[in-house]
Amino acid sequence: MKTYLADLHIHTVLSPCGSLEMSPKTIVNAALKAKLDIIAITDHNSTKQAPIIKQFAETKKLFVLMGAEVCTKEEVHCLALFETEEQRLDFQQYLDVNLMKVKNDPNKFGYQVVVDADELIQEEEENLLIFAIDQNIHEVEQKVHALNGIFIPAHIDRPMNGLFSHLAFVPEKLQCDAFGLSANGNYSEWLKKIPSEKVLLRNSDAHCPEQIGSSVNRFEMESISFEELKMALQGINGRKVKVE
Repeated sequence: MKTYLADLHIHTVLSPCGSLEMSPKTIVNAALKAKLDIIAITDHNSTKQAPIIKQFAETKKLFVLMGAEVCTKEEVHCLALFETEEQRLDFQQYLDVNLMKVKNDPNKFGYQVVVDADELIQEEEENLLIFAIDQNIHEVEQKVHALNGIFIPAHIDRPMNGLFSHLAFVPEKLQCDAFGLSANGNYSEWLKKIPSEKVLLRNSDAHCPEQIGSSVNRFEMESISFEELKMALQGINGRKVKVE
């Protein structure tokens, strides 16, 4: 087995709370500086910036998962991660249909732009991305898994938008591939609160370049691929995940 370093929660210029420095080139360079092998692009309720970063990162041999940080109807934040462009597009359509149509005020919430590898603006998202979508946590999880994606409740230790702060427990029928902590979350404390067979990750939730790789997960796998990542999260055939 080989060890690969991963940070699976990174925002870009598309997130209204993300720094305008978080362009494809800056994110990829910061990830490489942090010696990461794998990153996930997880903007609020949108996947639109992810394929541009994935395409640019391929030239640098950095593996990118395309996804989003979804705010469910209960206002719980969950990561949805995908392998293919077809899956991403399907999920993006799902987000577009269910996102509340409230116009963004850049002066109040921040700009929401999609930029290319040369940092030129390709699109500006008019609807505010940080509101909850019109789908509950079970519906989001089922959609993610119907597309063969990975579903991870994010920063479960946070008093805002965390699974436990809003629902108090893990719903019995909720099929989670892992659970996420914030960068400073107490790993041993929160490990006791999730199902014993599940993996607890700790990601940066980076909103600016210097935060990328501030929390790292060590994936022990044969190689880097989406299926290998899924096997590591399940502890299959010697694959596993360790948190730094």
